[in-house]
This record gives sequence, C-alpha cells and structure tokens, in this order.
Amino acid sequence: MSNGSVLPPPDKYRGAVVEDLQLPPAFSLPRTELIAHAIELAYDRDFSHIPVLGQRRKLLGYVEVATLKQKWEAGEVNPTDKIASCMTKFNRSPTTNPYTIITPDTPLAELESFLKDHIFALITDYERKFVLGVATSQDLEAFVSRRGI
Repeated sequence: MSNGSVLPPPDKYRGAVVEDLQLPPAFSLPRTELIAHAIELAYDRDFSHIPVLGQRRKLLGYVEVATLKQKWEAGEVNPTDKIASCMTKFNRSPTTNPYTIITPDTPLAELESFLKDHIFALITDYERKFVLGVATSQDLEAFVSRRGI
C-alpha cells in the first residue's frame, strides 16, 4: 500500500547522541603555549587537533598536531615558538560561517552531517563556555564498529 510518500532512511545510529561516543575529555591550550609542549600533550592524549584559547578562555581557533610536527621537523618553527603562530583561526562571521552548536545531546546523524564539511567538531556545553570534547569522523567509524551497526 503506497500513498506516494517516501519514508526517510532509518537512523543508522539508532538514536545515539554525541555523549554515546564516549570521547576522552578535551583539553585546550592557551595561545601562548610552546609548540614542543603542545605536541607532547597531544601525543600523550592521542589528539590530532587542539583547541586554542585566548584571554578569558575565549575559543580562538585550533592547531593541527600533524602540521605542527611537520613545520617543526622542516625547521619552519622552533619548539619554543608559541602555538598561536601555527593556529588556524575560526571564521566567526555569522553570515558566511554560522556557528553550529554541538553538545553531548546532539544526535550522531547531525554530527555526521557536520563532519562532511569539517575535519572535526568541538563538543561544547549549551552556552559554548567550555570545550568538552573533540569529535572526528574516525570517532563515528569507531562507534559504528563497536556497535556493529
């Protein structure tokens, strides 16, 4: 019996939300942190991207750990340089790049959609005052693998 309507595809994540990914707690670094220390911390925690904070803990951007390491090995930066010199700043324009809030309660289907256009997502509280985690498409793949979805 068909009335011509098309059913939406089933939710492959079965209603799971970001919190279900069981991400390790995020850590952020001040823009004045030394490159050598940032790389060490990232490898200790197995992070590929680190949020960078300014004064009053305002989120400014991020550093990509692999890029930091490459620049260091190529002699383009010194281990005592500050991570701000290698930081990718967030485009905060509400018209050209509106901010997408991703919280622990965000459905994984929404996170997957966001990650189609971004290399990672910062998981924040509802007021965007704290970075709680960093999610990547690899985190989604690991979740699917663990759950056998």
